[in-house]
Amino acid sequence: MPPIDIETRTIRKLRTRIIPFVFVLFVIAVLDRNNIGFAALTMNKELAITSQQYGFVAGIFFFGYFIFEIPSNLLLHKMGARVWIARILISWGIVAILTGFVQAAFHLYVLRFLLGVAEAGYFPGIVLYLTYWFRQRELAHTVALFLTANAVANIVGAPLSGVILDHVRWFGVSSWRWLLILEGIPAILGGIVTYFLLPGRSAEAKFLTAEEKNWIATELAHEEQEKLARRRLTAVQALAHRRVWHLSAVYFTALVGHYAMTFWMPQLIKSISSTYSNTTVGILVMIPYLVALAAMIVVSQSSDRTLERRFHAAIPITIGAISLLLLSTTATGSIFSSVALWSLIASGIYSLWGPFWALPNEFLTGFSAAAGIALINCIGNLGGFVGPYAIGVIIKKTGSFHGGLVFAGISLFISAMLLLALPKRTEQYAAGGAAMKQPSPPVMPAADTD
Repeated sequence: MPPIDIETRTIRKLRTRIIPFVFVLFVIAVLDRNNIGFAALTMNKELAITSQQYGFVAGIFFFGYFIFEIPSNLLLHKMGARVWIARILISWGIVAILTGFVQAAFHLYVLRFLLGVAEAGYFPGIVLYLTYWFRQRELAHTVALFLTANAVANIVGAPLSGVILDHVRWFGVSSWRWLLILEGIPAILGGIVTYFLLPGRSAEAKFLTAEEKNWIATELAHEEQEKLARRRLTAVQALAHRRVWHLSAVYFTALVGHYAMTFWMPQLIKSISSTYSNTTVGILVMIPYLVALAAMIVVSQSSDRTLERRFHAAIPITIGAISLLLLSTTATGSIFSSVALWSLIASGIYSLWGPFWALPNEFLTGFSAAAGIALINCIGNLGGFVGPYAIGVIIKKTGSFHGGLVFAGISLFISAMLLLALPKRTEQYAAGGAAMKQPSPPVMPAADTD
């Protein structure tokens, strides 16, 4: 059997050691961020929360996230991933647990805002962290593998949340409170494990040989020098870069639809029949995420193989938009048609992430990447407030889900159009993309002085 070349061997090691670790951490993050959607099935009635108030509860998380996103990502790049990601996990775990003790809607506003503050920088920090290990040609698939945690968290979390709501009422405490408390504990444990086990850079990776560490450093330094040769961006320049703001607009409009789905799907499915138990709703909600999991992996692999990003992101999100508009006409129809349409919506939205998050790394590096990725994420995540809140307002005024779903579908269409408006050939491919497919000559790693 011929020996495995260093490139194949090293990438395989990274994908089996780095990706599973950050994958589990992101599962925990998604559970704590999204479980309010299931808690609402019984919490809203107990606390007398209206649909508009619930939309604000779901969305205010993203204001805290927005304010502290960029500082958090810059601190991660400066202090190191291991320490900062551990801090993020422990602090948001504490806040998530405290959310289970609220007594009024106002308390939820405060703690959901603080949860956003605590979690700020986590997702863009992980995306930035992955660029410390993987080259551009592996990035879409790598990010998609990481982001499958979003789907998996819902696949696992939806039925788990339904079971907790139906069966966990220990010590006379409401089940929705136990849902928030129990799903907050893993974040604290994950933070402790992260501090001791997560390697910050290749030099700290005990699972790599010296030769493999040098290969990674050389390859990443070569890519960085290619980007710097075209244009060296500081963190401030990245924040003002036209393409960074363009990508922020794409992400914002996509997340309006994404979080409309995340926070309202359980209630929409339960509205089809009052006989469904919370456990049944959890199982039904799980199905679209199972379909989305397979779709996002296939799309990201194709995107990396062809090094094409725009159409691999725009076509799925367009399918999701059309499905949302169709769902708006059949929101209270048959359960089969509803779940089928939710599956197309989830697949369309989730298939966007891999190709999309490969785009910033084509022209950003070092502190400019930390700042640019954080800005895209924090501006985009305001869509996480707009989507749920707007739907809550529309439902309160109209008494129907129809207008809210149309609003979310139109937002996804705008996201697709913005993607197609990006240049057909990116700066990287136009200047040197072909060279990326060739073996890289040895170079010394460049110092990061942005």
